[in-house]
Amino acid sequence: MTPEIFFEHWREEPLPLIAILRGITPKDAVSAAEILIEAGFRWLEVPLNSPSALESIQLMRQVAGDRARVGAGTVLTVQQVDEVAAADGELIVSPNADAAVIQRTRHHNMVSLPGVITPTEAFAALHAGASALKFFPAEQFSPELLKAFRAVLPRNLACLPVGGIRPDAEQMRRYRQAGANGFGLGGALYQAGMPMDELTKRAGAYRQAWEQVQ
Repeated sequence: MTPEIFFEHWREEPLPLIAILRGITPKDAVSAAEILIEAGFRWLEVPLNSPSALESIQLMRQVAGDRARVGAGTVLTVQQVDEVAAADGELIVSPNADAAVIQRTRHHNMVSLPGVITPTEAFAALHAGASALKFFPAEQFSPELLKAFRAVLPRNLACLPVGGIRPDAEQMRRYRQAGANGFGLGGALYQAGMPMDELTKRAGAYRQAWEQVQ
């Protein structure tokens, strides 16, 4: 998916947040997917360093149907891209910007979301075919820095800070005003083994925070 097409699709999302489910197991995959989709999440990411990640992706895809997109995070190699594609994944997220991984993702017609933190990485990722950019880790990527990036990046490009994003409307608002189009949510949303009622509570808190930003 090209940056322009992804951007047009993404801007219509009522809740443009990616749920990062690091450590989830197949046992909890279906319940977590149902909870998140019910809360309004439409992008679900299972990092590949989670137990039986590909199985969880397959289970979540079956539950999601056409209601949400499910894919993998912490994707570091071309072989892993192929494995996610075979598991019916739709999204490839990486902590880095590897041109071969990006190109293989596009070959499979999946969404490519590589991690960047410098202008050189950002433009190299776009040149390789990235669908959008993950600014990671956001703890080291301030709203002021994002604003500077936005002055030189293409207008129709989704920029998503990831890392340390809390269910805090003020924090989200600062990034939004600087040019963020949404966020990836990690440990403050989901932690391995957490009770599903706690996930319900946290998902609702993030949705409420986002709605306050609009």
